Amino acid sequence: MAEWIGIGRRARRCYGFDEIALVPGAQTINPNEVDTSFKIDGKKFNVPIMAAAMDGVVDVNFAVAMSKLGGIAVLNLDGIQTRYENPDVVLEKISHTSAEEATTLIQSIYTTPVKEKLIAKRIKQIKEKGGIAALSCIPAHAEKFGKIAMQNNADIFIVQSTVTTTKHVSREYKTLDLAKFCKSMKIPVILGNCVTYETTLELMQIGASGLLIGIGPGAACTTRGVLGIGVPQVTATVDAAGARDFHFKRTGKYIPIITDGGMNRGGDICKAFAAGADAVMIGSSFAHAKEAPGRGYHWGMATSHVNLPRGTRIRVGTTGTLKDILFGPAKVDDGSQNLMGALKTSMGSLGAGTIKQMHDVEIIIAPSIQTEGKIFQVGQRVGMGK
Repeated sequence: MAEWIGIGRRARRCYGFDEIALVPGAQTINPNEVDTSFKIDGKKFNVPIMAAAMDGVVDVNFAVAMSKLGGIAVLNLDGIQTRYENPDVVLEKISHTSAEEATTLIQSIYTTPVKEKLIAKRIKQIKEKGGIAALSCIPAHAEKFGKIAMQNNADIFIVQSTVTTTKHVSREYKTLDLAKFCKSMKIPVILGNCVTYETTLELMQIGASGLLIGIGPGAACTTRGVLGIGVPQVTATVDAAGARDFHFKRTGKYIPIITDGGMNRGGDICKAFAAGADAVMIGSSFAHAKEAPGRGYHWGMATSHVNLPRGTRIRVGTTGTLKDILFGPAKVDDGSQNLMGALKTSMGSLGAGTIKQMHDVEIIIAPSIQTEGKIFQVGQRVGMGK
């Protein structure tokens, strides 16, 4: 599989969404009759598209709205919502600062400590309004925040870092025992992020209820540029899916994998499912929503790093409601709205009646799929030419 890149060194070719296409099979299905649901720890969700734990995307109201539409929106416990009693004032400030000053401002805003009472308050607000309380934090805060989450009847807990492994070495601070943590939690624990077969398998073996797959592909993330690490999402998902299937065959436990980042159109989402994803997590597409707290802006989770920010604030604009983005009707021509309609239509065209059947559709390497016959769209910067 690997190619020589120099004397004594070989490298494996990996693929991203723009380099592949999906091939229709021998049958088609009415899109209205396909099943898009997925499960986490036995709980079923009809929308397999999760909103990422990013401060420009998810707050209490967004989490509730997403829940009522059948999906999951994850609240960032290390973010603005738990640092400030009135986060709207802070978010307004971020939306009005210049591009040159945005990163410095965000860094200063995140120096205010997280308030544990606000964690409990935000969970309570989501639950009182009938929402799914899905929460995320970094490993260093997991034990403390996890207890608060359980005490306040949260539904899902995510431990998320740039790169997650079962073996984190440090002499400077105490490391989180992920196996012990998963066992201690009485609610489903999703771990992330990872991109390899071996790590995916190890994280499943220690008790994860789900895994986030992806390092650095997000629209506002600069990890790949700053650190030079990452694996294109199609290959990362295929490898992780292989580990999931091996784990299921060996243990009988099916642990869903969630492709996280790098998708901003319906076609990308469909390709992620074909590569083996059980669900996907996106940020920038939801940052477009009127309900998103970012006011048309979106920034990476590591933008606030004091010494080495690995994200940037980008302007995505506000294009429609959350319902428009998920279910349409689409008012834009670039595939960023009616994501569920795109998924159902793609499944129907491919003859896949369920998400798991999407895992078996034919994938071809086809970089020309993005440009073939699209000269006018590219020239006029519309549709696929944007």
